[in-house]
Amino acid sequence: MTPVIPRPRRRSRVLTIVAALGLLSAPWPSLAAAGSLEMAVKASYLTKFAPFVQWPPRAFAGPTAPFRICVAGDDAIGGALDQAARGQRMQDHPITVTRLASLDPAVVANCQILFLGKSAGEMLRGVAGQPVLTVTDRSRGGGGIIQFVMQGSRVRFAVDIAAADNAGIQISSKLLGLAVEVAR
Repeated sequence: MTPVIPRPRRRSRVLTIVAALGLLSAPWPSLAAAGSLEMAVKASYLTKFAPFVQWPPRAFAGPTAPFRICVAGDDAIGGALDQAARGQRMQDHPITVTRLASLDPAVVANCQILFLGKSAGEMLRGVAGQPVLTVTDRSRGGGGIIQFVMQGSRVRFAVDIAAADNAGIQISSKLLGLAVEVAR
């Protein structure tokens, strides 16, 4: 008789994905450090989203070109993102962080992920149709493909599938399974 191997429960798969994203954290710090913890978690998310997104080949200058996480607008995420990206790779692409003074289409075309601070709505129009994963803060206007959402003291995210389709990128069902909201 063949042994029966139990299927993993959905909760186990979700916990595995959360652990893969590196979002299970140590004990929560005091409220004084909550702002810096929030930025550190968002920075971690920005570097961990990449393996769960598929970009068209035209999104990269070459097979080993840098994978660019760009920051435009308010740079509150600053040093936390630099630290989270240090030494990281996305397949054959080293991850680099670039700060943008403007959304010049020629410069944005070299970004794979674009984190938008304040005034996200205006900036989003400048990248419409580009193969760029736009990430915004819902509390600051939102509107990106991925939007950070605070639930209590925890950073979560929502995903807009229509915006991803418009940009020509695909989001993994594994990442969609972790989103608190998926807009189709």
